[in-house]
Amino acid sequence: MYQISEQQVPGQKTLLIPAMFDHHFPLLKYAFCSEEYYPVILENADNIVGTGLQYVNNDMCYPCIINIGQIIAALQSGQYDLKNTLLLMPTFGDRCLGSNYTEILKKALEKAKIPDVKVITFSVKQGEDNKIRMQYFMFMRAFFSMQYGDLLLYLSQQIRPYEKEKGAADRCMRKWIETLSADFRTGQHLNPLLLKRQFRRIIADFSAIEQTGEKKQRIGIVGELFTRYCHFGNRDIVKYLEQENCETFMNGLSSYFLYYIDSHKKEAHGAERLGYNAIYTMILTFQKIMLKSLKRAGLFAFPDYAALKKQFGKEKTELDSVGDGWLISMDICGCLRSGIRRILGIQAFRCIPSHIYGRGQYANLCRKYGAKIISLDFDSGLPDVNIQNRIHLLIDGVIE
Repeated sequence: MYQISEQQVPGQKTLLIPAMFDHHFPLLKYAFCSEEYYPVILENADNIVGTGLQYVNNDMCYPCIINIGQIIAALQSGQYDLKNTLLLMPTFGDRCLGSNYTEILKKALEKAKIPDVKVITFSVKQGEDNKIRMQYFMFMRAFFSMQYGDLLLYLSQQIRPYEKEKGAADRCMRKWIETLSADFRTGQHLNPLLLKRQFRRIIADFSAIEQTGEKKQRIGIVGELFTRYCHFGNRDIVKYLEQENCETFMNGLSSYFLYYIDSHKKEAHGAERLGYNAIYTMILTFQKIMLKSLKRAGLFAFPDYAALKKQFGKEKTELDSVGDGWLISMDICGCLRSGIRRILGIQAFRCIPSHIYGRGQYANLCRKYGAKIISLDFDSGLPDVNIQNRIHLLIDGVIE
């Protein structure tokens, strides 16, 4: 497996990647390391929305404005050699606005007078130009980063609200990111046969954190991918809910990839379909191992994707799979069947798939299960006080 240097080496181009998944990107960045690419996950936060609005029409969805604002602000900072820099714009090529991000970024770069920086994509769709050149070892690092990222997500959201010593869970997470990062750089311990043992070690370390023993209200968070997993996209909503004496739960990223493969493999044929099935089986197998390890330690987790989909079967209609599609409703049903009765549905304002396949199901599910679901749309003009008011409608409101 390719050995990764901590420092950029001659011949590598800097690959700037906008922030997307808080718990996964610290490890996922290593999936893009190669002799050709030196990835950098952008962390700059100052005025990225304002910068984005200078170069992107405000009718575009909020994640696009944030991603492009973050990229252009980084390029304008003078920190990067533009002649030796590439931009990566992840896209799944669906029929939602997300499929346009690459072209919108190119136009924004022209408007900002930075037209010579090349934009490449990470797309699973055929026919995309300028796609990143992925190799086997890059796919393997992506697989491991998704598994470990999900585990760190589950553990942090269940341990941090109850820690006796403030900051203990975050320190534990940083410790494991450093430990796993060393493995990712050297290629050591990146063996599927060792995953189960590593899961148990990480869970044991988090479980050893002394807890208060109190019981807090658990809030389920569902919705659009970026808005759910990135604090830039949701104004750090998890932190606010924890300050309001709540525990949060959101399903892992692996379920999104399983949903995506499950929904799109019917359009594939031949070798492509076989590839989809092989990746689906691999992700699902290790998702099951991780979830069993969590439950064995007395922690909360959804059923695995296949079991959850089977439970969801009676609720599932022939909904489309654009964007997060019917996964939103399935996650809601997972919350309700697991005893979570207060659910926050978050998405970007104007996210049509989220509004139709998510928000369009809320009233029916509330009536059926006796739950409270509050929808919250994020955009550049949304004041924090409106976010907080909507949250309190959820956590303080009566469930009918």
